[in-house]
Amino acid sequence: MNIKRAKEEIKNSIQAYLSKDEYGMYKIPIMKQRPILLIGPPGIGKTAIMEQIAMECKIGLLAYTITHHTRQSAVGLPFISKKVYSGREYAVTEYTMSEIIAAVYNKIEETGLREGILFLDEINCVSETLAPTMLQFLQFKTFGNHKLPEGWIIVAAGNPPEYNKSVRDFDIVTLDRLKKIEVEDNFDVWKEYAYKQGIHGAVLSYLEIKKDHFYKIETTIDGMSFVTARGWEDLSKLLLVYEELNLKVDEQVVIQYLQNQKIAKDFSSYLELYVKYEKDYQIQSILNGQIESELVKRVKEAQFDERYTVIGLLLAGINENFQRALHMDAYVTGLYEVLQEIKENVQENSNVDGVPELLMSIIQRKNIVLTAQKEAGQIEIDQVQAILHMIQTLEEYKDKLVQKGSMADEESFQLLKEWFYEETKERNESIEKASNRLKHAFLFMEKAFGESQEMVIFITELAGNYHSMRYISEFGCDKYYEYNKGLLFQDRKESIIRDIQEVNKLMES
Repeated sequence: MNIKRAKEEIKNSIQAYLSKDEYGMYKIPIMKQRPILLIGPPGIGKTAIMEQIAMECKIGLLAYTITHHTRQSAVGLPFISKKVYSGREYAVTEYTMSEIIAAVYNKIEETGLREGILFLDEINCVSETLAPTMLQFLQFKTFGNHKLPEGWIIVAAGNPPEYNKSVRDFDIVTLDRLKKIEVEDNFDVWKEYAYKQGIHGAVLSYLEIKKDHFYKIETTIDGMSFVTARGWEDLSKLLLVYEELNLKVDEQVVIQYLQNQKIAKDFSSYLELYVKYEKDYQIQSILNGQIESELVKRVKEAQFDERYTVIGLLLAGINENFQRALHMDAYVTGLYEVLQEIKENVQENSNVDGVPELLMSIIQRKNIVLTAQKEAGQIEIDQVQAILHMIQTLEEYKDKLVQKGSMADEESFQLLKEWFYEETKERNESIEKASNRLKHAFLFMEKAFGESQEMVIFITELAGNYHSMRYISEFGCDKYYEYNKGLLFQDRKESIIRDIQEVNKLMES
Protein backbone atom coordinates (compact mmCIF):
# COMPACT_ATOMS: atom_id res chain seq x y z
CA MET A 1 0.00 0.00 0.00
CA ASN A 2 1.08 3.64 -0.31
CA ILE A 3 2.37 5.67 2.63
CA LYS A 4 -0.90 7.62 2.97
CA ARG A 5 -2.95 4.45 3.40
CA ALA A 6 -0.28 3.06 5.76
CA LYS A 7 -0.64 6.20 7.89
CA GLU A 8 -4.41 5.69 8.07
CA GLU A 9 -3.97 2.04 9.07
CA ILE A 10 -1.46 2.88 11.81
CA LYS A 11 -3.57 5.76 13.11
CA ASN A 12 -6.67 3.55 13.21
CA SER A 13 -4.74 0.83 15.05
CA ILE A 14 -3.47 3.30 17.64
CA GLN A 15 -6.94 4.71 18.22
CA ALA A 16 -8.24 1.16 18.70
CA TYR A 17 -5.37 0.22 21.05
CA LEU A 18 -5.96 3.32 23.19
CA SER A 19 -9.73 2.90 23.32
CA LYS A 20 -11.00 2.19 26.87
CA ASP A 21 -14.18 0.73 28.31
CA GLU A 22 -16.39 2.28 30.98
CA TYR A 23 -14.03 1.02 33.69
CA GLY A 24 -10.96 2.67 32.21
CA MET A 25 -9.55 -0.63 30.90
CA TYR A 26 -8.10 -0.89 27.40
CA LYS A 27 -10.63 -2.68 25.19
CA ILE A 28 -7.76 -4.54 23.53
CA PRO A 29 -5.58 -5.94 26.36
CA ILE A 30 -1.95 -4.76 26.39
CA MET A 31 -0.56 -8.18 25.45
CA LYS A 32 -2.96 -8.37 22.49
CA GLN A 33 -1.94 -4.96 21.16
CA ARG A 34 0.31 -6.19 18.38
CA PRO A 35 3.35 -4.02 17.67
CA ILE A 36 3.08 -2.53 14.18
CA LEU A 37 5.83 -3.49 11.73
CA LEU A 38 6.17 -1.06 8.83
CA ILE A 39 8.28 -2.46 5.98
CA GLY A 40 9.18 -0.27 3.02
CA PRO A 41 11.98 1.24 0.95
CA PRO A 42 14.30 3.80 2.59
CA GLY A 43 13.46 7.48 2.44
CA ILE A 44 9.72 7.29 1.65
CA GLY A 45 8.52 9.05 4.80
CA LYS A 46 8.04 6.37 7.47
CA THR A 47 9.36 8.63 10.23
CA ALA A 48 7.41 11.63 8.94
CA ILE A 49 4.05 9.86 9.17
CA MET A 50 4.79 8.84 12.76
CA GLU A 51 5.25 12.52 13.67
CA GLN A 52 1.97 13.35 11.95
CA ILE A 53 0.09 10.53 13.68
CA ALA A 54 1.39 11.50 17.13
CA MET A 55 0.32 15.10 16.55
CA GLU A 56 -3.12 14.18 15.22
CA CYS A 57 -3.77 11.68 18.04
CA LYS A 58 -2.34 14.13 20.62
CA ILE A 59 0.01 11.52 22.05
CA GLY A 60 3.75 11.40 22.65
CA LEU A 61 6.40 10.15 20.24
CA LEU A 62 9.84 8.79 20.96
CA ALA A 63 11.90 7.71 17.94
CA TYR A 64 15.02 5.54 17.97
CA THR A 65 17.20 4.14 15.23
CA ILE A 66 17.75 0.80 16.87
CA THR A 67 20.96 -0.02 14.99
CA HIS A 68 22.67 2.66 17.10
CA HIS A 69 22.14 0.56 20.21
CA THR A 70 24.03 -2.25 21.86
CA ARG A 71 22.53 -5.00 23.97
CA GLN A 72 23.65 -3.14 27.11
CA SER A 73 21.95 0.15 26.19
CA ALA A 74 18.75 -1.65 25.18
CA VAL A 75 18.52 -4.09 28.09
CA GLY A 76 20.44 -2.24 30.79
CA LEU A 77 23.61 -3.11 32.70
CA PRO A 78 23.66 -6.20 34.95
CA PHE A 79 24.14 -5.93 38.68
CA ILE A 80 23.95 -8.40 41.59
CA SER A 81 21.10 -8.07 44.07
CA LYS A 82 20.01 -10.19 47.04
CA LYS A 83 16.75 -12.17 47.05
CA VAL A 84 15.25 -14.39 49.73
CA TYR A 85 13.56 -17.60 48.60
CA SER A 86 12.12 -20.13 51.10
CA GLY A 87 14.01 -18.42 53.91
CA ARG A 88 17.38 -18.51 52.16
CA GLU A 89 19.22 -15.55 50.59
CA TYR A 90 20.48 -15.83 47.01
CA ALA A 91 22.57 -13.60 44.74
CA VAL A 92 20.49 -12.71 41.68
CA THR A 93 21.39 -10.93 38.44
CA GLU A 94 19.18 -7.93 37.68
CA TYR A 95 19.48 -5.10 35.20
CA THR A 96 19.47 -1.34 35.40
CA MET A 97 16.64 0.26 33.50
CA SER A 98 16.96 0.12 29.72
CA GLU A 99 18.02 3.40 28.16
CA ILE A 100 15.03 3.15 25.81
CA ILE A 101 12.49 2.48 28.56
CA ALA A 102 14.01 5.26 30.68
CA ALA A 103 13.68 7.63 27.70
CA VAL A 104 9.96 6.82 27.48
CA TYR A 105 9.49 7.76 31.15
CA ASN A 106 11.50 10.94 30.57
CA LYS A 107 9.25 11.83 27.64
CA ILE A 108 6.18 11.34 29.85
CA GLU A 109 7.68 13.62 32.50
CA GLU A 110 8.66 16.29 29.95
CA THR A 111 5.39 16.40 28.03
CA GLY A 112 2.76 15.14 30.48
CA LEU A 113 1.55 12.75 27.73
CA ARG A 114 1.04 9.35 29.35
CA GLU A 115 0.21 7.64 26.05
CA GLY A 116 2.40 7.57 23.01
CA ILE A 117 4.34 5.80 20.27
CA LEU A 118 7.76 4.21 20.66
CA PHE A 119 9.08 4.20 17.10
CA LEU A 120 12.02 1.86 16.45
CA ASP A 121 13.56 2.34 13.02
CA GLU A 122 15.74 -0.21 11.16
CA ILE A 123 14.36 -2.93 13.42
CA ASN A 124 15.39 -5.76 11.08
CA CYS A 125 19.03 -4.59 10.89
CA VAL A 126 20.03 -5.02 14.54
CA SER A 127 23.29 -6.71 15.47
CA GLU A 128 23.43 -10.44 16.12
CA THR A 129 23.82 -9.91 19.88
CA LEU A 130 20.84 -7.56 20.06
CA ALA A 131 18.49 -9.53 17.80
CA PRO A 132 17.14 -11.97 20.45
CA THR A 133 16.50 -9.06 22.82
CA MET A 134 14.57 -7.12 20.17
CA LEU A 135 12.45 -10.15 19.30
CA GLN A 136 11.64 -10.57 22.98
CA PHE A 137 10.72 -6.91 23.22
CA LEU A 138 8.37 -7.11 20.24
CA GLN A 139 6.68 -10.18 21.73
CA PHE A 140 6.49 -9.15 25.40
CA LYS A 141 7.13 -5.35 25.41
CA THR A 142 9.92 -5.86 27.96
CA PHE A 143 13.59 -4.89 27.99
CA GLY A 144 15.46 -6.74 30.73
CA ASN A 145 13.35 -6.43 33.91
CA HIS A 146 11.43 -3.39 32.71
CA LYS A 147 8.19 -3.18 30.75
CA LEU A 148 7.11 -0.47 28.38
CA PRO A 149 4.61 1.78 30.23
CA GLU A 150 0.93 1.11 29.55
CA GLY A 151 -0.47 3.35 26.85
CA TRP A 152 2.74 3.31 24.83
CA ILE A 153 2.50 1.47 21.53
CA ILE A 154 5.41 -0.03 19.61
CA VAL A 155 5.75 0.83 15.94
CA ALA A 156 8.81 -0.63 14.24
CA ALA A 157 10.09 0.05 10.74
CA GLY A 158 12.53 -1.68 8.46
CA ASN A 159 13.68 -2.00 4.86
CA PRO A 160 13.11 -5.01 2.60
CA PRO A 161 16.23 -7.15 2.06
CA GLU A 162 16.74 -5.90 -1.50
CA TYR A 163 17.60 -2.46 -0.08
CA ASN A 164 19.84 -3.46 2.81
CA LYS A 165 22.36 -6.30 3.05
CA SER A 166 22.16 -6.22 6.88
CA VAL A 167 18.48 -7.20 6.98
CA ARG A 168 17.63 -10.32 8.96
CA ASP A 169 14.31 -12.14 8.60
CA PHE A 170 11.87 -12.48 11.47
CA ASP A 171 10.74 -16.00 12.28
CA ILE A 172 7.08 -17.03 12.04
CA VAL A 173 6.68 -17.03 15.84
CA THR A 174 7.60 -13.32 15.94
CA LEU A 175 5.70 -12.33 12.80
CA ASP A 176 2.58 -14.00 14.19
CA ARG A 177 2.67 -11.45 17.03
CA LEU A 178 3.08 -8.39 14.80
CA LYS A 179 0.76 -6.27 12.68
CA LYS A 180 2.75 -6.10 9.45
CA ILE A 181 2.21 -3.31 6.92
CA GLU A 182 4.14 -3.16 3.66
CA VAL A 183 4.47 0.20 1.91
CA GLU A 184 5.75 1.30 -1.47
CA ASP A 185 6.74 4.60 -3.04
CA ASN A 186 4.00 6.70 -4.67
CA PHE A 187 4.65 10.17 -6.07
CA ASP A 188 1.02 11.34 -6.10
CA VAL A 189 0.66 10.60 -2.39
CA TRP A 190 4.04 12.18 -1.58
CA LYS A 191 3.05 15.30 -3.51
CA GLU A 192 0.27 16.07 -1.01
CA TYR A 193 2.90 16.06 1.74
CA ALA A 194 5.31 18.00 -0.48
CA TYR A 195 2.87 20.88 -1.01
CA LYS A 196 2.37 21.22 2.74
CA GLN A 197 6.14 21.20 3.32
CA GLY A 198 6.69 23.89 0.68
CA ILE A 199 8.78 21.73 -1.66
CA HIS A 200 10.48 23.75 -4.41
CA GLY A 201 8.33 24.27 -7.51
CA ALA A 202 11.06 22.95 -9.82
CA VAL A 203 11.07 19.61 -7.99
CA LEU A 204 7.28 19.26 -8.17
CA SER A 205 6.90 20.20 -11.83
CA TYR A 206 9.87 18.03 -12.88
CA LEU A 207 8.55 14.98 -11.04
CA GLU A 208 5.06 15.50 -12.41
CA ILE A 209 6.52 15.19 -15.90
CA LYS A 210 8.89 12.34 -14.98
CA LYS A 211 7.28 10.38 -12.17
CA ASP A 212 9.53 7.39 -12.80
CA HIS A 213 12.44 9.53 -11.52
CA PHE A 214 10.79 10.05 -8.13
CA TYR A 215 12.13 6.89 -6.53
CA LYS A 216 14.75 4.61 -8.01
CA ILE A 217 17.22 2.22 -6.45
CA GLU A 218 19.36 0.03 -8.67
CA THR A 219 22.68 -1.76 -8.73
CA THR A 220 25.09 -0.85 -11.53
CA ILE A 221 28.65 -1.86 -12.37
CA ASP A 222 29.73 1.22 -10.42
CA GLY A 223 27.77 0.23 -7.32
CA MET A 224 24.46 1.34 -5.82
CA SER A 225 22.59 4.15 -7.56
CA PHE A 226 19.55 5.67 -5.89
CA VAL A 227 17.07 8.51 -5.66
CA THR A 228 14.58 8.69 -2.77
CA ALA A 229 11.79 10.93 -1.53
CA ARG A 230 14.06 12.02 1.29
CA GLY A 231 16.68 13.05 -1.26
CA TRP A 232 14.19 15.20 -3.18
CA GLU A 233 12.94 16.89 -0.01
CA ASP A 234 16.44 17.66 1.29
CA LEU A 235 17.50 18.95 -2.13
CA SER A 236 14.42 21.18 -2.19
CA LYS A 237 15.35 22.76 1.14
CA LEU A 238 18.84 23.46 -0.19
CA LEU A 239 17.45 24.98 -3.41
CA LEU A 240 15.22 27.38 -1.48
CA VAL A 241 18.08 28.63 0.72
CA TYR A 242 20.55 28.78 -2.18
CA GLU A 243 18.08 31.00 -4.04
CA GLU A 244 17.91 33.40 -1.10
CA LEU A 245 21.72 33.50 -0.93
CA ASN A 246 22.01 33.82 -4.74
CA LEU A 247 24.16 30.67 -4.93
CA LYS A 248 24.32 28.47 -8.02
CA VAL A 249 23.03 24.89 -8.05
CA ASP A 250 24.57 22.70 -10.74
CA GLU A 251 24.86 18.98 -11.41
CA GLN A 252 27.70 18.58 -8.90
CA VAL A 253 25.42 19.91 -6.17
CA VAL A 254 22.36 17.95 -7.25
CA ILE A 255 24.16 14.60 -7.33
CA GLN A 256 25.01 15.00 -3.65
CA TYR A 257 21.28 14.43 -3.02
CA LEU A 258 20.14 12.50 -6.11
CA GLN A 259 22.73 9.78 -6.26
CA ASN A 260 21.87 8.64 -9.76
CA GLN A 261 24.04 10.21 -12.47
CA LYS A 262 21.37 10.20 -15.17
CA ILE A 263 18.59 11.66 -13.02
CA ALA A 264 20.90 14.23 -11.40
CA LYS A 265 22.02 15.42 -14.83
CA ASP A 266 18.48 15.50 -16.17
CA PHE A 267 17.12 17.47 -13.21
CA SER A 268 20.07 19.91 -13.34
CA SER A 269 19.25 20.63 -16.98
CA TYR A 270 15.58 21.05 -16.11
CA LEU A 271 16.45 23.41 -13.25
CA GLU A 272 18.36 25.66 -15.66
CA LEU A 273 15.31 25.78 -17.91
CA TYR A 274 13.05 26.44 -14.92
CA VAL A 275 15.10 29.48 -13.94
CA LYS A 276 15.30 30.61 -17.58
CA TYR A 277 11.54 30.31 -18.14
CA GLU A 278 10.83 32.28 -14.96
CA LYS A 279 12.78 35.20 -16.43
CA ASP A 280 11.70 34.76 -20.05
CA TYR A 281 8.01 34.56 -19.22
CA GLN A 282 8.23 37.34 -16.61
CA ILE A 283 6.22 35.27 -14.14
CA GLN A 284 6.14 37.94 -11.45
CA SER A 285 4.87 40.51 -13.96
CA ILE A 286 2.11 38.12 -15.08
CA LEU A 287 1.03 37.61 -11.48
CA ASN A 288 0.99 41.39 -11.03
CA GLY A 289 -1.40 41.69 -14.00
CA GLN A 290 1.06 42.66 -16.76
CA ILE A 291 0.30 40.04 -19.41
CA GLU A 292 2.06 40.60 -22.73
CA SER A 293 0.45 39.16 -25.85
CA GLU A 294 3.76 37.89 -27.25
CA LEU A 295 4.29 35.75 -24.14
CA VAL A 296 0.78 34.33 -24.49
CA LYS A 297 1.56 33.47 -28.11
CA ARG A 298 4.92 31.92 -27.19
CA VAL A 299 3.50 29.59 -24.55
CA LYS A 300 0.69 28.53 -26.88
CA GLU A 301 3.23 27.38 -29.46
CA ALA A 302 5.67 25.80 -26.95
CA GLN A 303 6.24 22.08 -26.38
CA PHE A 304 4.24 20.53 -23.56
CA ASP A 305 7.18 20.30 -21.13
CA GLU A 306 7.71 24.06 -21.48
CA ARG A 307 4.00 24.79 -21.05
CA TYR A 308 3.86 22.57 -17.98
CA THR A 309 6.90 24.31 -16.49
CA VAL A 310 5.25 27.72 -16.95
CA ILE A 311 2.15 26.41 -15.17
CA GLY A 312 4.40 25.18 -12.36
CA LEU A 313 6.06 28.59 -12.12
CA LEU A 314 2.68 30.32 -11.86
CA LEU A 315 1.60 27.93 -9.13
CA ALA A 316 4.85 28.34 -7.21
CA GLY A 317 4.56 32.12 -7.42
CA ILE A 318 1.02 32.35 -6.06
CA ASN A 319 1.72 29.66 -3.47
CA GLU A 320 4.17 32.01 -1.77
CA ASN A 321 1.35 34.54 -1.49
CA PHE A 322 -1.06 31.94 -0.12
CA GLN A 323 1.44 31.04 2.59
CA ARG A 324 2.06 34.69 3.45
CA ALA A 325 -1.66 35.48 3.66
CA LEU A 326 -2.41 32.44 5.82
CA HIS A 327 0.52 33.27 8.10
CA MET A 328 -0.63 36.88 8.53
CA ASP A 329 -4.18 35.74 9.23
CA ALA A 330 -3.06 33.34 11.98
CA TYR A 331 -0.62 35.91 13.38
CA VAL A 332 -3.18 38.73 13.56
CA THR A 333 -5.79 36.38 15.03
CA GLY A 334 -3.33 35.55 17.81
CA LEU A 335 -2.63 39.24 18.44
CA TYR A 336 -6.35 39.98 18.58
CA GLU A 337 -6.88 37.32 21.26
CA VAL A 338 -4.08 38.86 23.35
CA LEU A 339 -5.57 42.34 23.02
CA GLN A 340 -8.94 41.00 24.11
CA GLU A 341 -7.30 39.58 27.23
CA ILE A 342 -5.58 42.91 27.94
CA LYS A 343 -8.84 44.82 27.39
CA GLU A 344 -10.67 42.66 29.93
CA ASN A 345 -7.85 43.07 32.44
CA VAL A 346 -7.78 46.86 32.01
CA GLN A 347 -11.54 47.09 32.51
CA GLU A 348 -11.33 45.08 35.73
CA ASN A 349 -8.03 46.40 37.15
CA SER A 350 -7.32 49.81 35.69
CA ASN A 351 -4.15 51.44 37.10
CA VAL A 352 -0.93 53.08 35.94
CA ASP A 353 1.85 51.24 34.04
CA GLY A 354 0.11 47.87 34.37
CA VAL A 355 -0.06 47.04 30.66
CA PRO A 356 3.72 46.52 30.08
CA GLU A 357 3.83 44.10 33.02
CA LEU A 358 0.76 42.32 31.70
CA LEU A 359 2.39 42.04 28.27
CA MET A 360 5.51 40.56 29.86
CA SER A 361 3.39 38.00 31.71
CA ILE A 362 1.56 37.03 28.52
CA ILE A 363 4.84 36.74 26.59
CA GLN A 364 6.31 34.44 29.24
CA ARG A 365 3.17 32.29 29.26
CA LYS A 366 3.12 32.03 25.46
CA ASN A 367 6.79 31.00 25.42
CA ILE A 368 6.23 28.30 28.04
CA VAL A 369 3.23 26.86 26.20
CA LEU A 370 5.03 26.96 22.84
CA THR A 371 8.09 25.19 24.26
CA ALA A 372 5.91 22.48 25.78
CA GLN A 373 4.00 21.98 22.53
CA LYS A 374 7.25 21.74 20.53
CA GLU A 375 8.78 19.24 22.96
CA ALA A 376 5.61 17.15 22.83
CA GLY A 377 5.50 17.35 19.02
CA GLN A 378 1.98 18.75 19.20
CA ILE A 379 2.34 21.79 16.95
CA GLU A 380 3.06 22.28 13.25
CA ILE A 381 5.77 24.54 11.85
CA ASP A 382 3.38 27.14 10.38
CA GLN A 383 1.69 27.50 13.79
CA VAL A 384 5.11 27.87 15.45
CA GLN A 385 6.06 30.64 13.01
CA ALA A 386 2.80 32.54 13.60
CA ILE A 387 3.20 32.34 17.40
CA LEU A 388 6.86 33.41 17.28
CA HIS A 389 5.88 36.36 15.08
CA MET A 390 3.16 37.30 17.57
CA ILE A 391 5.55 37.04 20.55
CA GLN A 392 8.10 39.21 18.76
CA THR A 393 5.45 41.88 18.10
CA LEU A 394 4.23 41.78 21.72
CA GLU A 395 7.80 42.37 22.88
CA GLU A 396 8.03 45.36 20.54
CA TYR A 397 4.74 46.72 21.93
CA LYS A 398 6.02 46.33 25.49
CA ASP A 399 9.31 48.10 24.72
CA LYS A 400 7.52 50.99 22.98
CA LEU A 401 5.18 51.46 25.95
CA VAL A 402 8.12 51.48 28.37
CA GLN A 403 9.92 54.08 26.23
CA LYS A 404 6.86 56.36 26.28
CA GLY A 405 7.00 56.51 30.06
CA SER A 406 4.31 56.42 32.73
CA MET A 407 0.68 56.44 31.52
CA ALA A 408 -2.73 55.11 32.49
CA ASP A 409 -3.70 51.65 31.34
CA GLU A 410 -6.54 53.00 29.20
CA GLU A 411 -4.06 55.20 27.32
CA SER A 412 -1.63 52.29 26.90
CA PHE A 413 -4.41 50.09 25.56
CA GLN A 414 -5.42 52.80 23.09
CA LEU A 415 -1.88 52.79 21.71
CA LEU A 416 -1.97 49.01 21.42
CA LYS A 417 -5.17 49.26 19.38
CA GLU A 418 -3.55 51.77 17.01
CA TRP A 419 -0.49 49.58 16.51
CA PHE A 420 -2.68 46.51 16.06
CA TYR A 421 -4.66 48.33 13.38
CA GLU A 422 -1.47 48.60 11.30
CA GLU A 423 -1.02 44.84 11.56
CA THR A 424 -4.60 44.24 10.39
CA LYS A 425 -3.94 46.49 7.40
CA GLU A 426 -0.90 44.39 6.48
CA ARG A 427 -2.97 41.21 6.90
CA ASN A 428 -5.71 42.53 4.63
CA GLU A 429 -3.15 43.66 2.05
CA SER A 430 -1.51 40.21 1.98
CA ILE A 431 -4.92 38.55 1.48
CA GLU A 432 -5.83 40.98 -1.28
CA LYS A 433 -2.46 40.50 -2.96
CA ALA A 434 -2.87 36.74 -2.98
CA SER A 435 -6.38 37.09 -4.38
CA ASN A 436 -5.26 39.45 -7.16
CA ARG A 437 -2.29 37.31 -8.16
CA LEU A 438 -4.53 34.25 -8.34
CA LYS A 439 -6.95 36.18 -10.58
CA HIS A 440 -4.08 37.24 -12.83
CA ALA A 441 -2.82 33.66 -13.06
CA PHE A 442 -6.31 32.58 -14.15
CA LEU A 443 -6.42 35.43 -16.68
CA PHE A 444 -3.12 34.33 -18.22
CA MET A 445 -4.26 30.69 -18.31
CA GLU A 446 -7.52 31.69 -20.03
CA LYS A 447 -5.75 33.79 -22.65
CA ALA A 448 -3.13 31.14 -23.32
CA PHE A 449 -5.09 27.91 -23.05
CA GLY A 450 -8.82 28.43 -22.46
CA GLU A 451 -10.49 25.26 -21.18
CA SER A 452 -7.75 23.03 -22.51
CA GLN A 453 -5.69 20.29 -20.86
CA GLU A 454 -3.42 22.93 -19.35
CA MET A 455 -6.33 24.50 -17.47
CA VAL A 456 -7.28 21.04 -16.22
CA ILE A 457 -3.77 20.62 -14.81
CA PHE A 458 -3.79 24.11 -13.27
CA ILE A 459 -7.08 23.50 -11.46
CA THR A 460 -5.97 20.04 -10.33
CA GLU A 461 -2.76 21.39 -8.82
CA LEU A 462 -4.68 24.09 -6.96
CA ALA A 463 -7.02 21.43 -5.59
CA GLY A 464 -4.15 19.26 -4.42
CA ASN A 465 -2.13 22.04 -2.83
CA TYR A 466 -2.52 22.29 0.96
CA HIS A 467 -1.94 26.04 1.05
CA SER A 468 -4.07 27.00 -1.95
CA MET A 469 -7.05 24.99 -0.70
CA ARG A 470 -6.76 26.46 2.79
CA TYR A 471 -6.68 29.92 1.23
CA ILE A 472 -9.55 29.33 -1.20
CA SER A 473 -11.68 27.67 1.49
CA GLU A 474 -11.12 30.65 3.79
CA PHE A 475 -11.24 33.57 1.35
CA GLY A 476 -12.85 32.15 -1.80
CA CYS A 477 -12.07 32.35 -5.52
CA ASP A 478 -14.89 32.57 -8.06
CA LYS A 479 -12.75 31.43 -10.98
CA TYR A 480 -11.63 28.31 -9.13
CA TYR A 481 -15.20 27.33 -8.26
CA GLU A 482 -16.33 28.02 -11.83
CA TYR A 483 -13.70 25.78 -13.44
CA ASN A 484 -13.80 23.21 -10.68
CA LYS A 485 -17.48 22.72 -11.31
CA GLY A 486 -17.25 22.75 -15.09
CA LEU A 487 -14.27 20.45 -15.61
CA LEU A 488 -13.95 16.79 -14.67
CA PHE A 489 -10.36 17.72 -14.01
CA GLN A 490 -8.92 14.86 -11.97
CA ASP A 491 -9.63 12.06 -14.45
CA ARG A 492 -8.60 14.19 -17.41
CA LYS A 493 -5.39 15.31 -15.72
CA GLU A 494 -4.32 11.73 -14.99
CA SER A 495 -4.96 10.77 -18.60
CA ILE A 496 -2.99 13.75 -19.86
CA ILE A 497 0.01 12.97 -17.67
CA ARG A 498 -0.01 9.32 -18.72
CA ASP A 499 0.07 10.35 -22.39
CA ILE A 500 2.97 12.72 -21.72
CA GLN A 501 4.94 10.03 -19.91
CA GLU A 502 4.47 7.60 -22.80
CA VAL A 503 5.77 10.23 -25.23
CA ASN A 504 8.77 10.92 -22.97
CA LYS A 505 9.61 7.22 -22.76
CA LEU A 506 9.50 6.88 -26.53
CA MET A 507 11.78 9.91 -26.94
CA GLU A 508 14.28 8.57 -24.38
CA SER A 509 14.42 5.06 -25.87
